[in-house]
Amino acid sequence: MAITFADRHDAGRQLAERVAALPRGPEPIVLGLPRGGVPVAWEIAQALKAPLEVWLVRKLGLPWNPEVAMGALAEGGACYRDDAMIQALRLSEDDVQAVIAAETAELERRRARYRGDAPPPPLKDRQVILVDDGLATGATLEAAVMAVRQAHPAWLVVAVPVAAPEALARLATRVDTLVCLHQPAQFRAVGQWYRRFDQTSDEEVLRLLGR
Repeated sequence: MAITFADRHDAGRQLAERVAALPRGPEPIVLGLPRGGVPVAWEIAQALKAPLEVWLVRKLGLPWNPEVAMGALAEGGACYRDDAMIQALRLSEDDVQAVIAAETAELERRRARYRGDAPPPPLKDRQVILVDDGLATGATLEAAVMAVRQAHPAWLVVAVPVAAPEALARLATRVDTLVCLHQPAQFRAVGQWYRRFDQTSDEEVLRLLGR
C-alpha cells in the first residue's frame, strides 16, 4: 500500500519532526523551493522557530515535454545540466539555451514577486535547511545545492518528504545531511504520494512568507 501525505502541510509537519531531532546548527534558516516546497518548508520553520525564505530554482524541461527535466538553474547563477540526457536526445546547444533563456525570465519574475528589490538572504556560516515537496529527477535540488554552496553555509541540510532512490543517492554525496521520510522503490512522480497535490500559487507563497 502506498504511503501518502494528506497535502504539503501534512508532509511538512511529519518532516519537521525529523528535522527538529537534528543537532541545532548556527543561525538556522529554512529555504523553500517555490512554489511547492514553500508549504512544506513553512511547517519546518514553524517547528524550529527559524526564519523562512525562498531559494529560487527553475527546472529546465525538454522543449517538447517541459515536465521532464534535462537540468535546472538557480538564483546566484548555478546551472545543473544533465549532459548525458542532452547528448542522448541530440539536443542542440541552441535548443538548450532557448530553454535556459525562458526559465531565466520566469526566475526573475518570481524573484521580483517574492522578494522585490531585497537581496537573497545571507547564508554564510549558517545552518541552511533546503526543502522541497519531493525529489523525482533531483535536477532542481542539484541546482539549488550548487547555488547555496557558493554562499558558504556552515551546514547544509536537504529535507524532502519523498524521493526516488536513485536521485536521493546522487544528492546524498553533495550535502552534509539528507532527511527523507520515504524512498519508494516504485516511484513515478512526486504527486502520487500526496492525496492533495494542487499547484501552489504565488499568492500562497507570499502569504506563507508573511508578505
